[in-house]
Amino acid sequence: MRRTVFNEDHEAFRSTLRAFIAAEVVPHHEEWLAAGIVPKEFYRKLAELGLFGIEVPEEYGGAGISSFKYAAIQYEETARAGVSFGGSGVHVALCLPYLLGLGTREQLASWMPPFVSGETMYAIAMTEPGTGSDLAGMRTTAKLSEDGEHYVLNGAKTFITGGVNADRVIVCARTSAAKEDDRRYGISLLVVDTTLPGYQVGRKLDKLGLRTSDTAELSFTDVRVPRFNLLGEENQGFSYLGRNLPQERLGIAYGAYAQAMAAVRFAVEYTKQRTVFGHTVASFQNTKFELAACQAKVDAAQAVADRALEALDAGELTPAEAASAKLFCTEVASEVIDRCLQLHGGYGYMNEYPIARLYADSRVNRIYGGTSEVMKMIIAKDMGL
Repeated sequence: MRRTVFNEDHEAFRSTLRAFIAAEVVPHHEEWLAAGIVPKEFYRKLAELGLFGIEVPEEYGGAGISSFKYAAIQYEETARAGVSFGGSGVHVALCLPYLLGLGTREQLASWMPPFVSGETMYAIAMTEPGTGSDLAGMRTTAKLSEDGEHYVLNGAKTFITGGVNADRVIVCARTSAAKEDDRRYGISLLVVDTTLPGYQVGRKLDKLGLRTSDTAELSFTDVRVPRFNLLGEENQGFSYLGRNLPQERLGIAYGAYAQAMAAVRFAVEYTKQRTVFGHTVASFQNTKFELAACQAKVDAAQAVADRALEALDAGELTPAEAASAKLFCTEVASEVIDRCLQLHGGYGYMNEYPIARLYADSRVNRIYGGTSEVMKMIIAKDMGL
């Protein structure tokens, strides 16, 4: 079927990105996996390529292109090569929408140029130990000083992607107590400089997958955050946190579809080369049937992901549609990657093969951004159930 979601400009970008990955990522990726982190200087290279400024308005040094399609191409190309850009995805995919949507002109004029250049890398800190997805139950506090000049931040966060390399973190904290009839009230968003006294990066967490993506614990002890760094209105932070969820969930859906597509590619290449009983594994009927079934599922996931991508760019993607895309694409990816690993036999269990890393990396797709169970609840509610 003819694919219409991308035009010539997008494909030119794809070619440039594919060449960049081959030259700047593939040769070093094994080192990054062993270290469990991408070197910070690599982010400057991503910035020089223009990846951080695509959606940033021109007045702040970006390209001013309000489209998620360039991000979608990045998902496809990194999956195709079996590599990752580390925690930098959070910088653009998660943090940028909050900054652009809530930042004042003064804040954006100050923050965006170093954001685009990669000089200042961002992460976002929501989850806390013991609260998980219950963001309304967060205990991190930010109390306004008596002179009204700064907030005093105290608390802890966990599972913070990009938390080791971050220069600034958008921290969700309680600036007021919750109301009896609204426990979501009282949360605010603060942009916190990681060099401030009292800010501390704890453990770099040892994850099952996504090994090059630095994920950390953070703690704050009497961190004095300038009032200028309040993002949006005080006490309204919870309402802001839901605004970016459709895009975030589409990003996860697209990444999952791209991983499934890559898994089929890896399995086809491997089974054509691997010989068993004097024949290539690809020559057996079972292999052909398994790969054909996987390809059919990838085709369906691509159609769902592309449709959601077009809806997002048109400003029409609803929370339920995003949840549906995430649920379908992540479940498809889980099944396809597992079946493609099986076709690798014992070698599929070896981390030197990209299919093994893909198997581990993809497992979190059904957890972060809202679990599959949460996605089903959102879809069911939209159905009137």
